[in-house]
Amino acid sequence: MQHETDPRLILLSPEDNCLIAAARLPAGETLMIEGEPVMLATTIELAHKIARRALSKDEKVLRYGAIIGHVSVDVARGEHLHTHNLESDYIPTYTHDAGHAYVQH
Repeated sequence: MQHETDPRLILLSPEDNCLIAAARLPAGETLMIEGEPVMLATTIELAHKIARRALSKDEKVLRYGAIIGHVSVDVARGEHLHTHNLESDYIPTYTHDAGHAYVQH
């Protein structure tokens, strides 16, 4: 049985637990992820990752079928995956807070 997913979301590998935005997706928009409607809490920018399914804290994130890091908090299906909730397992993760220097997490 095939599950409908919004065509603006790209699944790079069947094992992946993230999807890639093929367009800018505005906050408040409802889109389908594998047959389930999901309302976006935040705007997802072009080429950013979103959770294909709910992920538990410390769960590994797969892109192209390979581990790219882990989530630092529980993440809901359709939630934006980026430096605020995704940490690399290979290189330090840095963010830039307005008015501050880059901070290692």
